[in-house]
Amino acid sequence: MPQTVSLTYAGAVYDRTRALYEGTIQPEGIELRYLKTGIEELFWRQGRYMEYDTAEFSFGAYLAGVEDPDRPFHAIPVFPSRAFRHSALYVRDDSGISEPEQLNGRAVGTPEWSMTASLWMRGILGEHYGVDLESIRWRTGGLEEPGRQEKSRVKPPGRLSVEPVHERTSLTEQLLAGGVDAVLTARPPRAFLAGDPRIRRLFPDVRSAEERYFRDTGIVPIMHTVVLRREVIARHPWVANNLRHAFELARRPAVPELRDTAVCSTSLVWESAYAEQEAALLGDAFAYGLEANQAALSAILRYAADQGFTSSVLDVSDIFLPQTLTDAKI
Repeated sequence: MPQTVSLTYAGAVYDRTRALYEGTIQPEGIELRYLKTGIEELFWRQGRYMEYDTAEFSFGAYLAGVEDPDRPFHAIPVFPSRAFRHSALYVRDDSGISEPEQLNGRAVGTPEWSMTASLWMRGILGEHYGVDLESIRWRTGGLEEPGRQEKSRVKPPGRLSVEPVHERTSLTEQLLAGGVDAVLTARPPRAFLAGDPRIRRLFPDVRSAEERYFRDTGIVPIMHTVVLRREVIARHPWVANNLRHAFELARRPAVPELRDTAVCSTSLVWESAYAEQEAALLGDAFAYGLEANQAALSAILRYAADQGFTSSVLDVSDIFLPQTLTDAKI
């Protein structure tokens, strides 16, 4: 029987990755152990301790270290998580902030400078809403728990004011107490979810704002990529493409299953109607590879350079394994 390479992959489980998790799809020549892992824990363990052979990983944190010649990971152009992030901006109800440009000169908290949702929205605010990022007092720290630290060695440029909040307080506490005027966070504050009237979203009609952004740009922002440890690639360079192909095979049935009216594959009764609407507007929203993602990659690489993740605007060939950027043609 042919020998296989045993790899441990850690990540969330989505409809587009479930076949890999359940083992109904296995990458050719690879025995994949898929460990279902919470996002914050996953990124911390992989970013700080490199615990997994391959993993879903924060795109922002990856970009923050991509120019390091000794970086521990290589990425492949697989993007298991994407999301619009206009919903990620929360303000205190009495802040007087009702428009994005009113963030100018204010204090805005974010859990980590390298958080991909924050990277995207800072770029979007500056490029599309006239927000002066240099005028904002940026504050970092745990959303609900004090003491959160960066998972990467990102260094914001000196022209931007970025400081941690007090080690004994959280961003939600700071928002409610008036220490910051807004919070930019992928995960909603618990107080907001509990209905606390003191916190509201900056964009009251999130869906409309995000649809306008897509119509203007054609971008569904990329949140996460897939990384492999350098030593794995050094020993078995072929695993990168075999893993990439397996992720593609796993994602293909996801949207057709959502659009199947025979049964509901989720707990959304009108899931097929939602899926039809999204497909009509967004097309193949979770497409992998470079061709379908040129606009998104161009934007995030510009934002990364502007916000200190990289020293200059990088090319896609600088951030992904070269052998995963092209396919054979017949």
